[in-house]
Formats: sequence, structure tokens, C-alpha cells
Amino acid sequence: ARARQAGWAGAAGAGVALGSAVYLLVAQLHRAPLRGWGGFLYVDSLSCFFLLTVAGVTLLAAVGSVAYLSAEEDSGRLSRFQVRLYFIFFGLFASLMLASLETGNLGLLFVLIEASTLASAALVGLEAKSSSLEAAWKYVIISSFGVTIALAGTLFLFYSASGLHLAPNLGLTWPYLFAHAHALAPQSLRLAFLLAVVGYGTKVGLAPMHTWLPDAHAEAPSPASAMLSAALLNTGMYAIIRFLAIARAGLGGSFPRGVLLAFGFASIVIGVLFMVRRGNFKRLFAYSSVEHMGIIAVALGFGGVLGLYGALLQILNHAIAKAVLFLSSGDVALRYKTREAAEVRGLLTAVPITGGALLLASFAVLGSPPFGLFLSELTIVRAGFAETNPVFPLLLLALLGVAFVAFARTITGMVTGEAQPSPSPYRGRAARLAAAAPLAVGLAALLVLGLWIPAGLDTVIRHSMAVLS
Repeated sequence: ARARQAGWAGAAGAGVALGSAVYLLVAQLHRAPLRGWGGFLYVDSLSCFFLLTVAGVTLLAAVGSVAYLSAEEDSGRLSRFQVRLYFIFFGLFASLMLASLETGNLGLLFVLIEASTLASAALVGLEAKSSSLEAAWKYVIISSFGVTIALAGTLFLFYSASGLHLAPNLGLTWPYLFAHAHALAPQSLRLAFLLAVVGYGTKVGLAPMHTWLPDAHAEAPSPASAMLSAALLNTGMYAIIRFLAIARAGLGGSFPRGVLLAFGFASIVIGVLFMVRRGNFKRLFAYSSVEHMGIIAVALGFGGVLGLYGALLQILNHAIAKAVLFLSSGDVALRYKTREAAEVRGLLTAVPITGGALLLASFAVLGSPPFGLFLSELTIVRAGFAETNPVFPLLLLALLGVAFVAFARTITGMVTGEAQPSPSPYRGRAARLAAAAPLAVGLAALLVLGLWIPAGLDTVIRHSMAVLS
């Protein structure tokens, strides 16, 4: 009962956050950015786009948490204390991520992203098993080290602006640094951007700094895994995009392009290679996240109108698809009491709703039509042919093909075959509805984004691109 009450309260809070993000987006779309407190508060179109994405994923995960935590509490696998801890840190984690998207001060951005690491670590280690505690410890150590490197990048950026004679807080405030990027010291700016990509890339899961990600995603409760993959990674990418805009304005496009293409393709290759292996299906989804963050980095490296548009569209589509994947995998783990793909068969027959959602979300995340990721990845490939050497988009297409075969082989094995008995882990109609609703809403959104980009969303993306150029 407590899990249900706390869960519905959290879902209501997530709904308020999403409503506020939509209101803020509409209010700010044709106005100057919202500024306050000496740059510590700053919201522009790019901020609103990421707020919409993160708040939407938070709502899906919060509703899914109602069903998942209720089942875990009813079965005795989680105590009441653990359930309380989950919802406390879930709310804190979401709040810190949303706050990080609403500041223009790069120092405060570092503080909020580091704080979100500590809040989410409690979710990773919630089950208190040796494997989950090890994953949480690994996550804290690697992510904190990475974000410390990002702090060094922030300090070098501050140093590069030392000749501008700005007030101390303005020397770390994104709009002022962007406006004066041409006057920043180029050597310091190069080092700042490289350190920021390495540091925040650790949070994003870019290779070779990705090693925490598969363990954390595999061990966390599935709704928390959805938040890690679909919200936390995007928050780290938001920080990289802010640094990218300053670097491109101050250094030109060649240096940032080289850095992003190197890390992006390394991430895609690593993600694809590990997706070939069969095993824990949540680890499979985690390596898919490594791959997709690499695709976004490559799109930003390609640049141009198509590259930026494709990157932002990919961020939104991937967030929704990965939220559906992790939430449906949570239902599978509850029913079969395993996270090994080889031990799950016949989902389409035994559990049609979950099996269908898992299959459709898998094809969506693989970029199959008519889902939104097909459109975003097609846009990115077109950007590659338009802006760079054709070798790069051709290599991207080849890697996407390998990923499709590897990922689809595992998922089709889970959803087809002889059905296994799978008693429902949920008690009551409300819990069953909470388990199914986010899957339906997420898949509907992916289908809509694949067939038609609403005019309002297109305007938001274009305004976000204008902020960066």
C-alpha cells in the first residue's frame, strides 16, 4: 500500500513537472531567454527542449514505478524502508536533473550533475545485493572522477575568459561566454572542450568512459534504469552541447568535429560489439544506450542544420524508446525472476502486452520505420553525406546494420518460441494499469514522431538550433 501511495504521489509530481515544462516552453518560445540571479537561472529554447524530454521520461518512469515497486514490496523482495528510500531518491534524482537544465552557470551545472550522481547511486544499489552494491560503488567512483575532469574543463574555460574582465559569476555563465567566444584564449578553450567531453562524456556513457553504465543499468530497478538511460544520459549530453556551442564559436568547426567523431564512433563500435553477445537483456539495453549516445555525438560532429536537427530529434526519440524498453523489461524480470535473455521465451503468447511492447520498442530503438528513430537516424546520415567525407556516414550505416542483427536476434528469441508460465506479479487493477499505461503512451509517441513531427515540436527544435548558432 505504501508503495502505491508514494508512487502515485511521485507520479503526480512528475505530471506537474511535465506540465510546467510545457508551459515554460510555450511561454519562452518567442521571447528572450529567462534570466535571473546573476545568470544562475537561465532558460532558453534548448533548456526547454531538454526539460520536456527529461520531464516526460520522469512521468513514464514514475507511473511504471507504482507497479514495479508494489510488486517488489508484495513479494517481500523489498522492505518498506527500501521502498521509501526508492521514492525519496527518485524524486531527488529527477529534481536535480531538471534543475541542472535551468541554470546558465557552468559551475552550478557541475554541482547539480554531480549531486544527481549521488542521488541515483542510491537507486542503483537499492536491492542491497552484492552485485547491485558493487555496481553502485563503481558508478559513484567512475562518474565522480569523470565529472571532476569536467570541473577541470570548466576551470580552463573560466581561465580562457580571464582577459574579458567579466564579473566572476559571468565568467562561468554560458550566454556571456558564448557571446564573447571569439575573444577566448584558443589553447585554453581547446583543452576546456576536450576535458568537458571526457568528463561529461563519462556521465553520457561515451567510450571508453562507459564502463559503469552496463552494471548500473543492469542492477538498478527497471524504472530507475529507464531514468538513467533516458534522462541522466541526456542531461550529460546537454552539458556537452553547451560547451560545444562555445568551442565552435571560438575555435571553428574542425577541432570540435574531430573530438566528437572520435568519441562518437568509438562508442558505437563498443556498443555494437557487446550487443553481439547474448546474456542479461538489461545489459543489452545498456550497450544500446552507449551506441545511441555515440550516434548523437557523431551527429553533433557532423554539424550543419541536418546534423543538429537529427541530434536533437534522436535525443527525444531515444529517450522515449529506451524508457519503454526498460519498463517492459522490468515486467519480464518480475514475471520470470531472471534477467537472462536465454531463460525467457514465448512472451508474445504468454504476456501479449509486455511481449508486444518489448518487440515494438526494440524495433523502434533499432531505427525501423515507421518509428521516430528511423527519421532521426536518416537525418543524421544525410547530414554526414552533406557535411563530411562519405566514409563516415557509410561506416555509420554499416554499424547500424550490425546492431540491428545483434539486437533483434536476442529480442526475437525472447518473444517467440514455446510459451512459459508467467503469473502476474501485480495485485489489483490499478497496478496492472500503471504497468501497461507508460508502455502504450511511449509507443504511441514513437509512432507519431515517426509519421509526423508536430509543428510545435519542429519549432522548438529549430529555436534550439538557433541558440547554438
